[in-house]
Amino acid sequence: MNAVAADPATLVVGGGFVIAFVFGLMASRANFCTMGALSDIVNMGHWGRMRMWLLAVAVAVAGTTALRWGAQVDLAKAVTMRPSLAWLSQIVGGLLFGVGMTLSGGCASKNLLRLGGGSVRSLVVLVFMGIAAYMTLKGLFAQWRASWLDPVRVDLGALGWTDQSLPTAAARLLGLDAGPALLLVAAVVVLALLVFVFKDARFRANTVQVLAGVVLGLAVVAGWYVTGHLGYGENPETLETVYFATNTRTLESLSLVAPAAFGLELLMLWTDKSLHLSFGIASAIGMVLGALVHALAARKFRWEGFASMADLRNQLLGAVLMGFGGVTALGCTVGQGLSGLSTLAMGSFIAVAGIVLGSVVTLRVMLWQAERS
Repeated sequence: MNAVAADPATLVVGGGFVIAFVFGLMASRANFCTMGALSDIVNMGHWGRMRMWLLAVAVAVAGTTALRWGAQVDLAKAVTMRPSLAWLSQIVGGLLFGVGMTLSGGCASKNLLRLGGGSVRSLVVLVFMGIAAYMTLKGLFAQWRASWLDPVRVDLGALGWTDQSLPTAAARLLGLDAGPALLLVAAVVVLALLVFVFKDARFRANTVQVLAGVVLGLAVVAGWYVTGHLGYGENPETLETVYFATNTRTLESLSLVAPAAFGLELLMLWTDKSLHLSFGIASAIGMVLGALVHALAARKFRWEGFASMADLRNQLLGAVLMGFGGVTALGCTVGQGLSGLSTLAMGSFIAVAGIVLGSVVTLRVMLWQAERS
């Protein structure tokens, strides 16, 4: 116990791996995929997988609110909660990520799950996504993002806001204290989602999807707790209070686009002693291995390549759009769609709306092209 307490970085990395391993195992079992859920709605009018995703959001919001209410984590320090609303970056990034994940047949999480199931195609997609994400963090794309998109923002801090969450907005508009505003907004969001999710008898009868929604939502809550509570402490070298083993240097939960970039950086600069395994990198590895265990146990492991040159073209274009869009929007369907929404940050709702719109429009265009041919 003393060794673990003395090395919180190991606890954070190990926790990230275990959380994502469970996420990957359960997501593979339930065929969890946000793009797939949208495709089911557009092509078949079936809401089963979308209800599973919304249940995960509801559980994540409830659990994260409990952590915040109990002062277990300081969510105001999370990247998505900073009192500067970069709305244009989140709209554009979300739209491009939505287009990209549709062209690639799945978002970052789905490609990690497919990689665990033997998809070499997904490995290529993830590598190109990681390269594009790194270029958006520190390279050529970063110049475009920083020059054209990020400066268009609303400085809520100048208005006295401590963060950009909906509870803070409610407190300001309704004249409530922070605590009651948090509980009010979280209760409205969670109850609305649960009513919609469970009003469908077919979904209520689907034990696997219900269990998956609960487990995946709890995984997001566990991520906040591990990085924001267990991983928060005094650095023995500098005596500063820091968040250990996170790429953002603050608390995080599950997010997959930027970690793909940092994972490639670690592999390429392995001997650089300033680089280490992080919560995000460990979670990406854990998700792949969780999917691998499920694929082997269910005898579904199959090597998979590209179907055609057109398939290769679409996959690579989608990967680049996901890399740029995921970083620009501060997250993907997991990073913003689950972790971001769990904080009730306004920017997360904007980013997710962009992702959904980009994906739905692309799905309809693809359906129209298929009908013409």
